[in-house]
Amino acid sequence: MVRRIVAPALAAVTLVSAAAAPAGARSEHHLRATRPVRATSAMRVLEAQVLVNVNRIRAQHRLVGLRFSPKLTAAATQHSREMARLGYFSHDSANGGAFWRRVERYYPSRGFRRWSVGENLLWSSPDVDAAGALRMWMQSPEHRANLLNRGWREVGLSAIHVASAHGAYHDLDVTIVTADFGARNK
Repeated sequence: MVRRIVAPALAAVTLVSAAAAPAGARSEHHLRATRPVRATSAMRVLEAQVLVNVNRIRAQHRLVGLRFSPKLTAAATQHSREMARLGYFSHDSANGGAFWRRVERYYPSRGFRRWSVGENLLWSSPDVDAAGALRMWMQSPEHRANLLNRGWREVGLSAIHVASAHGAYHDLDVTIVTADFGARNK
């Protein structure tokens, strides 16, 4: 059985306001944690291929390519690992905190006049390649909007594979991909 779930989120914050719209996110929180999740070279290759494909799609739509952001990647990695470890799938953090607050810990808004972030998620069993991830996201209006957002300048990506992931993943072998998008202007 192949199960594919995708979820986008977009938040825009300007000095005094914040909004988050986690469209289609499912949340299943469980107390039981799975074994530790480790990054593999295959997952690093997947992340690099997703970045190439995202920029290819953006170029086809006459949009500027996105720069790789280590800070956004740290936010994406933390979230992918947390979801896998705790068996849930949601833009919100395990403690219920909004996704943009989690991203802001890694990609700060302080000192910037404008700051905005967005997020695309997916999980697939047993795995997914870069072309498949982009195909799923482009077939969803919300994900497509995130990918083609003219405002984004940077992206961070995380891909992990988990054997027998519990909770929302139904004890399947799964690959979880998190893409965190961002833009900051002084």
